[in-house]
Amino acid sequence: MNRFYLLLASLMMMFFASSPVNGASYIEVTAPGNRLLRLAVVAPQPTGSSINHQVANEMADAQAFDLTMSGIFNAERKDAAPLQQGLGLTQMDFVPWLTSGYDFLIRGEYDVRGEELTVEFRLFDVLNKKQILVKRYLGKLKDLRRYAHAFSDEVMLVMAGEKGPFTSRIAFASLGGSKEIYIMDWDGYNIQQITRNGAINLGPDISPDGREVLFTSYKKGNPDLYKRAFASSVDVPVSSRPGVNITGAWSPDGSSIAMAMSKDGNTELYRVRRDGSAPVRLTVTHAANLSPTWSPDGSRIAFVSDRLGGPQIFVMDSKGGSVRRLTTGGKYNVNPSWSPKGDKIAFARMAGGFQIFVVNADGSGETQLTTEGSNEHPRWSPDGRLIAFSSKRGGAQSIYVMRADGTGQTKVSRTGIASRHPAWSPRWQ
Repeated sequence: MNRFYLLLASLMMMFFASSPVNGASYIEVTAPGNRLLRLAVVAPQPTGSSINHQVANEMADAQAFDLTMSGIFNAERKDAAPLQQGLGLTQMDFVPWLTSGYDFLIRGEYDVRGEELTVEFRLFDVLNKKQILVKRYLGKLKDLRRYAHAFSDEVMLVMAGEKGPFTSRIAFASLGGSKEIYIMDWDGYNIQQITRNGAINLGPDISPDGREVLFTSYKKGNPDLYKRAFASSVDVPVSSRPGVNITGAWSPDGSSIAMAMSKDGNTELYRVRRDGSAPVRLTVTHAANLSPTWSPDGSRIAFVSDRLGGPQIFVMDSKGGSVRRLTTGGKYNVNPSWSPKGDKIAFARMAGGFQIFVVNADGSGETQLTTEGSNEHPRWSPDGRLIAFSSKRGGAQSIYVMRADGTGQTKVSRTGIASRHPAWSPRWQ
């Protein structure tokens, strides 16, 4: 393609990109039981002489997985002949896709020059025979999966009115001799080790801005709370008071941390500033209180307490008042996680092994989501469509992801590292 055509294609791309579709009104996709939309995902084609099938296929595979897990699409990887004049200059022939029963189509183009990557993705409405989304990404070849996920997020914005969670990441704690903190893409790729202290590290929680991870470590012998910026190699102490300093959880605005401490003898919940100072006691009981999780508006905290015997989920306001019991079924309920929409709380219940349940924030509508193996530590994706959890089914404990209704349970751990305590990050900043 010569420079004139490249310039023309760029101008067309800018025009379409500047005219976004109102995603909330484009199509109704939220009602359960709707037919899944059939989406064909074609590997992007090269714009120059450099052909890299691995790059193209990896991006297409990532998008097909993203959008299938969204619960809106049945996304299928399909092959198609390259368009000779490129996407911006070729009239799309929708007939083969209509004949095959597809509703939507993703096609793209890429150019690799050394370690530099330029990629453009387009979403087409097959039934109405029109293009509805185009995005171009310029950067490093190593970030190809992030660009593919970013386009999946944009597809969700167009279709459902809110970006998807596909540029987010999941932190987790490894099992085995030393227990270290790791982080990976939401689909298990690009795994990175965060801590390397050879001690027990557990309970990660990622800050609302996505820049820091909070965790408990036994690196000095006592269970102390630390935080660490992902761009740093320094563990910053948050709380090393006598006794336990565990289950730290960032407030939605990142200014405070709720956590369990036993500095006064009993394990109680406290709120501290982000640097660990000015502790304010929230619970006063003779029982154990731990595992706080904030409501998205920061006004309430759900937590675990055995004040009535076995551990149950309770809710209080963020100052420690108005305590009420949330779970009434089962004798052992732990690991609460408040949904980003504020309407539901996920938790784990001992039912043979542990199983994941969700309940409305008022305590009604309890629903069991998992039945296979033993499953713990549910955590919501940023948009509330997905839940990550750890599961021991058919082997070592691993990180799984499922849709919020329990469907699509899929293992995303891609290494031999036994893993638990997932913590979902915000979308890529």
